[in-house]
Amino acid sequence: MTAGPMPPSVSSGNEGDGFQYGPRAILNSIADPILVIEPEGAIRYVNTAAEQFFESSASHLGGRHLTELVPGDSPLFALIDQVRQSGASVSENGVTLETPKIGPHFVTIQVAALAENDGAVVVSFHERSIARQIDRQLTHRNAARSVTAMAAMLAHEVKNPLSGIRGAAQLLEQNADAADRSLTRLICDETDRICALVDRMEMFSERPQMDREVVNIHEVLKRVRKIAENGFARHIRFTENYDPSLPPVSGSRDQLIQVFLNLVKNAAEAAPGQGGEITLSTAFRHGVRLAVSGSDNSTRLPLLVSVGDNGEGIAEDLRPHLFDPFVTNKVNGTGLGLALVAKIIGDHGGIIEFDSQPRRTVFSVLLPIHQSSESS
Repeated sequence: MTAGPMPPSVSSGNEGDGFQYGPRAILNSIADPILVIEPEGAIRYVNTAAEQFFESSASHLGGRHLTELVPGDSPLFALIDQVRQSGASVSENGVTLETPKIGPHFVTIQVAALAENDGAVVVSFHERSIARQIDRQLTHRNAARSVTAMAAMLAHEVKNPLSGIRGAAQLLEQNADAADRSLTRLICDETDRICALVDRMEMFSERPQMDREVVNIHEVLKRVRKIAENGFARHIRFTENYDPSLPPVSGSRDQLIQVFLNLVKNAAEAAPGQGGEITLSTAFRHGVRLAVSGSDNSTRLPLLVSVGDNGEGIAEDLRPHLFDPFVTNKVNGTGLGLALVAKIIGDHGGIIEFDSQPRRTVFSVLLPIHQSSESS
């Protein structure tokens, strides 16, 4: 649907100011739906993507109250009120925006104040592609639960018989000739290997709630970098881009070390042999929240920790399933590393995202901060 004539109540912006393309042309080229909402709630402007999203023309949407477009109980209105009160931009991930006309859409909502118009706000929606219209947090946790169930099953139904098989092989080995002993040794080695895999999977099992402590994320990254530089990442150049004022996170220091050690190890393996580089970054993101599925609540996730590398990037066919167990492109990999990372981050109340392009892959972890820091 193309933008129709704009009625007086819907502004198309100033086309002059010496620019070859005016603001309207620029906004219409943006793929995300954008709306400008006036202080009293009327829709002042929509771009072409918003017309397509709401399946209505600009002339039809212009001047209407936002409640005529979106149900009044939508989290969108709380975000708009927050921006009007604080003046700070906010974004909320994992929101289901649903109307009788367009049905449910899984989006990230961003709301910002319009500087020159007191009370007016700009609202944009970022809709995930069909393959990614699933709440990442729930996806990762469900994957972890499936591994948890599998780990419990393997521990009871596989590991015990394996010990019997190994014992029988050792008894046969005592009276076997040299040729047969090589076969019994193979049986023992393979059962040991399978038992080790089961032991690794048992790390996914449901455990009592973690003993949380106040964790300085920079101390965690310092420890991870030291381990990496003295081992698997000797040939890699590290770059740090830290926000020194970052507040602490509430969680398990050892588990967070495990998470970022895994991400750094993956980055080191992906980086080129010559000129390999890993970038560790931290930042504070005001207004970033995650909607809690099935409730009206949301969790603030302002603490951002990123691990980037300059490797070739993640294969397109792996991306939709990257955090699923047993998904790997490594010759001897088990595919449990990132599944475990997702579980630990989920246990901390956070989420993990990634963006991969040639020569630039970044894993971003969003975590809640320690409550006393948040309230202070």
